[in-house]
Amino acid sequence: MAVEKTTSRRRFLLGGLGLGVAGVGALVLGWGVLPPRQRLHGSAPLPLADGAVALNGWLAIRADGTVLLAMPRSEMGQGVQTALPMLVAEELDVPLASVRLIQAPMDKIFGNVAMLKDSLPFHPDDQGRLKALAQWTVAKAARELGVVVTGGSSSVKDGWGPMREAGASARAMLLQAAAAQWQVPAAQCRTENGAVLHPDGRRASYASLARRAAGIDPGTPVLKSPKDFKLIGQPAPRRDTPAKVNGSARFGIDARPPGMLYAALHLPPRLGDTLASFEAAPVLAMPGVKKVADLTPALGRRGVSCVAVVADTYWRAKQAAAALPTQWRAGPQAGLSSADVYAEFARLLDGEAGHVYYRRGEVEGKAVQGLRQVSAEYRAPFLAHAAMEPVNCTAQVKNGKVRLWVSTQAPGIAVDVAAKVAGVDAQDVAIEVLLLGGGFGRRLEVDMVAQAVAIALQCDGAPVQLVWTREQDTQHDMYRPAALARFTARLDEHGRIASWDNQSVSGSITHQFLQRNFGLPGAGPDKTTAEGEFDMPYEIANQRIAHVIADSVVPIGYWRSVGHSHNAFFKEGFIDELAHAAGQDGVAFRRAMLVNHPRHLAVLDAAVAKAGTAPPGHAHGVALHQSFGSIVAQVAQVSVENGEIRVQRVVCAIDCGIAVNPNIIAQQMESAVLFGLSAALGGEITFKEGKVEQSNFHDYPVLRMGQTPEVDTIIIASAAHPEGVGEPGTPPIAPAVASAVFKLTGKRLRSLPLRLA
Repeated sequence: MAVEKTTSRRRFLLGGLGLGVAGVGALVLGWGVLPPRQRLHGSAPLPLADGAVALNGWLAIRADGTVLLAMPRSEMGQGVQTALPMLVAEELDVPLASVRLIQAPMDKIFGNVAMLKDSLPFHPDDQGRLKALAQWTVAKAARELGVVVTGGSSSVKDGWGPMREAGASARAMLLQAAAAQWQVPAAQCRTENGAVLHPDGRRASYASLARRAAGIDPGTPVLKSPKDFKLIGQPAPRRDTPAKVNGSARFGIDARPPGMLYAALHLPPRLGDTLASFEAAPVLAMPGVKKVADLTPALGRRGVSCVAVVADTYWRAKQAAAALPTQWRAGPQAGLSSADVYAEFARLLDGEAGHVYYRRGEVEGKAVQGLRQVSAEYRAPFLAHAAMEPVNCTAQVKNGKVRLWVSTQAPGIAVDVAAKVAGVDAQDVAIEVLLLGGGFGRRLEVDMVAQAVAIALQCDGAPVQLVWTREQDTQHDMYRPAALARFTARLDEHGRIASWDNQSVSGSITHQFLQRNFGLPGAGPDKTTAEGEFDMPYEIANQRIAHVIADSVVPIGYWRSVGHSHNAFFKEGFIDELAHAAGQDGVAFRRAMLVNHPRHLAVLDAAVAKAGTAPPGHAHGVALHQSFGSIVAQVAQVSVENGEIRVQRVVCAIDCGIAVNPNIIAQQMESAVLFGLSAALGGEITFKEGKVEQSNFHDYPVLRMGQTPEVDTIIIASAAHPEGVGEPGTPPIAPAVASAVFKLTGKRLRSLPLRLA
């Protein structure tokens, strides 16, 4: 079957990449030296209707002049369905309002190259040949894999080249079509506002030229110079806002195919429990209940042991699932507690050196012996994603075909898993990707897709919508990993850092993700475990940053900003400790270590200048962090009231390269600050006897309106390639707040969430 060939190729390439840099080197032989495949034309024509004419694999022109753009990235509130059309509209010379989106087919040209390329564990300052070779090879591998996925703050970064090329290529074809029609040199023509114009006054709309243009070879696309940009860099309004305001926007949970049934799950009470038995008869006698099904055999590694109840309404399915009599076998993690996790972390750090991600100089050499030593230990808990839209998926299996309606970050993986569960070819799976009511990495997982398809297989061709409860979402998540970090530094007689030794421990998300979704064993280092520690910009002569991977019995997954989310707290917190030990201001202390990093200095200075002086009774805390290619500095204005930490204002400066849409960047910084602040002040998943102790927003809190600070965003002008925006605003907020709390109370908070008592 074709799907098996695709899967084998993907498994081979992912397996090779999993070997790290050595694996990358092996892939180069006989393959890596070849040029990467083009991303302009797909393997099949775009699926079009109403006489639209495709000019390449990304866009088409309709008879009314509307531009149809294939959208391969999921909209989960980050504004990607506004920012990416801006790239095409800019190069095509059409108004942004004339661009309409269609869902991109499952074609490899839409695979996310930047996300996989950025997974390599190289220091940002590394400009060596090995890094360049590895990035070249991994980018080629990503193009071969063609995984359609939204994550890693990579949508604009990945689309910057191919989407602009698609617009520029189509523009060249239309311009040549008009020139041929008028029998004039193409150089005499220009484009503007969806039309080709000639100096003598002749004008031809793109719609009138599309069919003639479709057969023209545009040659190598010539992209606009930034000085000629008219849309890129301008604050365009979000295109998805009106539908979200008037209620017409469709999220995954809004899918309503005809004849739809509803499903709810009965999940194990503890981590690792497996189903021993259940009694279907009492539940089948309840009103509206259609079926009770054990999903365990169909899911295998793709989900926990569970039972589904199908009914004619969701309420009836939910009530029946809750009432289902079940017996569970205790798994090996039945006695697990959070204390056990941290004890194991400490044992591993005591006994293992770990993988060294970055080394410079000698942290134990003669030059640093005898200097003042400062040590500290930091820790962070497991975290749930807590997206507002409940986990859901609607599936139909009928006549050997599968249809999915789902809010997912990974439609390519969702199609593959649906095909495997249903036993069909991937080409027999159709997917409609709807809006996501929050993703944060949770919807990179496809467990809900596997479950929904397994249920639909037993429903005689009827579509079935599976919805998790909030309690199930909280207690059966793929959590942000818990982590423990130890630091030892030495200060010279001038109060400068002479050596920096950092060792941390956590589970590996990548190892688990590859096993869950591709059946690949976890092996080798995982950049996400140490990112934010090994890649810091501070100019310290002697550094060693290492990480120990702990085999996590707790399911873990990608969480907004991934390893940066806690490693920034560890790293920036310890920098503040060293500044205090040296008797220096934290900002001046950082500036002295950024002499050769002018972009970082500019971001830090901009945030500090905008923040000004803290008012009486308040304190400013500062943090600087680079993640996903972007540099962010934050100043948090904090007070302590009745023993509670209150954040009134956050100034956030970012250098993300070229700012495609400043409005969206500001919105993303506000969102990231609030998301990170929720975790910093209250986010914590704990285990007792194998069970998650939290269940809903009453004991897993997010910021309420009254706790929300004012967020001022400064976007640093830059001509560099666009970098990530969705996640970089989250990591600095926790250390900035902790720094301010220390100034107010003298208490050094080294554990998240931040608590004074």
